[in-house]
Order: sequence, then structure tokens, then C-alpha cells
Amino acid sequence: MPNFSLPDAVFEQAASQFPTPFHLYDEKGIRERARALNAAFSWAPAFKEYFAVKALPNPQILKIFQEEGCGLDCSSECELLMAEKLGFRGEDIMFSANAMPPSEFDHARKLGALINLDDMSDIDTLAAHGGIPETICARFNPGGDFTLGTAIMGSPGDSKYGWTREQLVKGMKRLKEMGVKRFGLHAFLASNTTDNAYYPKLAGILFELGDALSKECSLPLSFINLSGGVGIPYRPDQKAADIAAIGAAVKEEYIRVFGQPKPGGVAIKTELGRFMTGPNGWLITHAIHEKKIYKNYLGVDACASNLMRPAMYGAYHHIHVCGKRDAAADTLYDVTGCLCENNDKFAVDRALPKVDLGDLMVIHDTGAHGWAMGYQYNGRLRSAEILYTEKGDFRMIRRAETPQDYFATLEF
Repeated sequence: MPNFSLPDAVFEQAASQFPTPFHLYDEKGIRERARALNAAFSWAPAFKEYFAVKALPNPQILKIFQEEGCGLDCSSECELLMAEKLGFRGEDIMFSANAMPPSEFDHARKLGALINLDDMSDIDTLAAHGGIPETICARFNPGGDFTLGTAIMGSPGDSKYGWTREQLVKGMKRLKEMGVKRFGLHAFLASNTTDNAYYPKLAGILFELGDALSKECSLPLSFINLSGGVGIPYRPDQKAADIAAIGAAVKEEYIRVFGQPKPGGVAIKTELGRFMTGPNGWLITHAIHEKKIYKNYLGVDACASNLMRPAMYGAYHHIHVCGKRDAAADTLYDVTGCLCENNDKFAVDRALPKVDLGDLMVIHDTGAHGWAMGYQYNGRLRSAEILYTEKGDFRMIRRAETPQDYFATLEF
């Protein structure tokens, strides 16, 4: 179910202070998510959430997670730089390799980050760029399809990420010879699932594999990283994932493989992004144009530059009209932006109350992979980001881009 935790008065007050479009984030809701996740896995030895920076790369948001005891999952030079500027160091950073420039390994090693290797060839790259650490992590890809019951949840065999099991055995033995004293395992087998069974099944796979590899390679298993994949209910009829139930079910799998959790035992880590911030972000926009030809087109002052997911994936984002939450949704609209692209649509044939030009509209669940996926196609610029603080006021945490920003890297 989309997040209706904030009343329209909050959106209206924000829009009276800042020009639309902009993304609005709820600090209280983000902190509650972090605390719920930490509580759900409080049983786990040395549990740590590494917020996926790519989901919402804003320093003020990352500081919230820092204050809540979370680390950061980084996968680029700029994300490492942002983590460094905020004071993240050592094992508060997980750096996930993915065919990146070798120099980024140098930076990650300088910060003391945990390194998550995506491929066997990364061993030689890391050895030449920062050196092999005593603790290393590798990303597992089991191939084929990943299923829950009879449903296919993901197709790891089509994914560019991770090692095969055979490669893991060979690679871990080599890494041990190069000085590695302990290892971790990571896998991401399904995206944005609200099925409570996903994490427990993934955990069981990784627990069993990690235990077996430890014995085969005579190398202690330090941690299991369950990565991301726990999603949010974008559609009104979808049920939200129950993080407390998920944590309890993962504990059952842990006990089955490792026995009762105890200090110094195999640690658990997560890399959730969408689950942590997705429901606590909204794209605020005004209706500015209506066109009636073969369909009703409702133009807003936001576009795919502000939220790419509907154009890129056909993704559903709930939309409501401020002041008309309870009005009958009796008019069909294609809600569009201003890009010179026909896929620049936030909704197609969406039933909404009759919209008047000037109405304030709220696009839900944009707190992850919203602003972060923005771009400057057609010379359209990325919007501001506003934080609705726990004190009940508003703070701009990123200004909107200007034409000067757009031209700054060009030579005439």
C-alpha cells in the first residue's frame, strides 16, 4: 500500500515554500525504517545494514543512516567520496565491485572498506590496486532461475553479477594463499519482492554454501550479506513486507545451519535501499496542462528527468491529488511530463478525480531510485530535494539544477 502517513497539509506547505517539482523525504519515516530493520535482526551477531547509496545519494539522508548505526554500500568513486566526506571508514563501508576502473579499488582499500568481489579476475585487479585484505567477500550467482514455490522471482543465470560455485572454491583457495584469513558471501537473486519468504530462502542458500565453502577451503566464514531485494508495495492492492517476520524466519535458517546465534558467530549484513527510503519519498508536482485528443492527457511540471521508473520500466507509482483524496476517481488520464519522448508518462489510463489546472499532485514511493536515476535529456534539469524534518519543518538538502549547471561542463 502506498504511504499515506503524511497529510496533504504537509505537501501543500512544502509547495508554498519551494517551487515544484521537488522530491520530499520524511525524516521520521526513514528513521523508523532503520530502527525496525535493526530490531528485526537484533538477534544476529554483529548485524549491520549497509544502505545502498545508489538508491538515494544525498549526504543529509546518509547522515541519518549513520546516526542510526548503519553503514553504506558503495559501488562507484563518487559514492566512496561521499562516504569519506561524511566520515564513514573501515567496515562501515561495503564496496561492491562491478567492472569498475581499477583505481576505485585503491580508494576503497585506503578507506579500509570491506571489498565484495564480483568476478575471479577481480583478485588480480585488487592485488595490484590496494592489495588483498585479510577479510574478503565474494558475490555468488547460482545460475538458472530463483523460485519461491512455483513462482519465478528472478533469473540469476541472465545476470551479469557474481561467481559460480566452482569459481568460489577455486578463488577462495587462491585468496587464502594470498593472505586472506576469513571470507563473506553475498548474493542478490530477486528484485523488489514483498514476499516474506525471499530473505529466509536466500539466507538458507548462503548459509549452507558458506558453511560448505569454509570446510572445503579451510577458511573461516566471517559473514553473510543478504544484500537487497526486499521491496515495497507500489500498488494499492499490494501487501507490504513484514520485516519483523522476515528477521525471525532468517533466524530459524541460521539456527538450522549454524546453531544458536552467539557473539563472534557468523555475522549478518544487509544492503537495503528501496525498503529503507522508497515509501518515505514523494515527487510533488503541479498540473499545468490538459490536452484532449484521442485520450485525456494531463501535463504536470515534473517529467522523467525527475522520475525515470515509469518511462524506463512501465513501473506503477500511485498518484493522488491534494485535497481530493476522497473524491471519486471517475476520470481517466495519461499523466505526462514535458520531454519530447512519448514514454514520458507517470501513468497511463489512470483513474483520478477530475483534475483542475493548478492542482497539487503527489507521486508516491519516489524515495529510492527516484532523483538518483534522473538525467538531463532534452535539456530538462533535475529537481530539488527537500527534507521534512522530525521537528516538522522543511530543509532543502539539494537545490534544483540551473541552466548554468547544464552548461558548466561545455565549451563554446
